[in-house]
Amino acid sequence: MKLICGLGNPGREYERHRHNIGFMAVEALLPRARAELHQGKFQARVGQGSLGGEKVIFLEPQTYMNLSGRSVAEAARFYKVAVEDVLVIHDELDLGFGRLQLKAGGGSGGHNGLKSTVSSLGADGFIRLRLGIGKPQGPNAKERVADYVLSNFDDAERRQLDELLAQAADAAETWARDGLSTAMNRFNKRVP
Repeated sequence: MKLICGLGNPGREYERHRHNIGFMAVEALLPRARAELHQGKFQARVGQGSLGGEKVIFLEPQTYMNLSGRSVAEAARFYKVAVEDVLVIHDELDLGFGRLQLKAGGGSGGHNGLKSTVSSLGADGFIRLRLGIGKPQGPNAKERVADYVLSNFDDAERRQLDELLAQAADAAETWARDGLSTAMNRFNKRVP
């Protein structure tokens, strides 16, 4: 069994923000898995389905980003999912828009959802699917990060977003079916 969690913030006002691309990727996966999310336990929207013959629990924490690890850890414990069978899909400032990368373990890179997940799971060995959102440029760029992640994609990004989400769904499905090495070899390529 696998657990696939998208990170984001609940509520319509956050729905299309860059920080919610994890939720968007999970929603792109649901039809493939013949799954639906319902408000459930773990302070999350939860669904069950199958990808590549593997049973998958889908999760969208409803705790807001900074506490999302609580939901991930509760679900992993309840379903007895090993840490290496947990995939967390999240926005990544250090990747340009349109890039994605799978990796096992690592630090949080300042991402509060990852910090919460590492802390709540008590381990950092879960798999991450990092979806590039780019980062603000120019003077005072660091001070503008919070506003940037909590803003909508621009017009050019919106035109490419469906393609990125389809690629993310392909990567997550490949991970569930064929394992991390195969998925990394196929999807961790530089975009020209």
